Amino acid sequence: MKKNLSDKLTLYKTNIFPYISKKQSRKKYLVTIGIGGNVGDVKKTFNKLFLSLKNNSHFHIVRTSPLLTNPAFGYTEQKDFLNGIIAIKTNLSVNDFFKIMQKLEIRYGRKRSFQDAPRTLDIDIIFFDNKKINTKKLIIPHKDWANRESVIIPLNYMKKIYKGRK
Repeated sequence: MKKNLSDKLTLYKTNIFPYISKKQSRKKYLVTIGIGGNVGDVKKTFNKLFLSLKNNSHFHIVRTSPLLTNPAFGYTEQKDFLNGIIAIKTNLSVNDFFKIMQKLEIRYGRKRSFQDAPRTLDIDIIFFDNKKINTKKLIIPHKDWANRESVIIPLNYMKKIYKGRK
């Protein structure tokens, strides 16, 4: 399914975006991550990421949003991005979770050449339960998340569709 929200924003549904788990999780923390990319077959990368998370005993995927194509910001001389949201339960600490997300970015070809550069996979921790963190390496809630269509639109869609379900 493809739904044009405007001339620059398009929402996509795939077989796992959106997704909702039928199982409950006893894991302690609810983490919301934003995923994005604009290099290579991004949908395929997102599917591989989903399977990596689903098959890792540290994580329980609660739900995912549909995917959104939107223009790049910051450095705008690049292809549009595909973005989505994944809600995950985990017992990992913030730092351990962050390290694993960075390793996943590298596994799927992420290169850090300059800020807002094109990339195969970007994983941002939007929320980590109700924690607030502000260090050189990590800011949670993610800086400026509330002003990014790439976060707000998938997140709002996810909330509407799954309201009341955990």
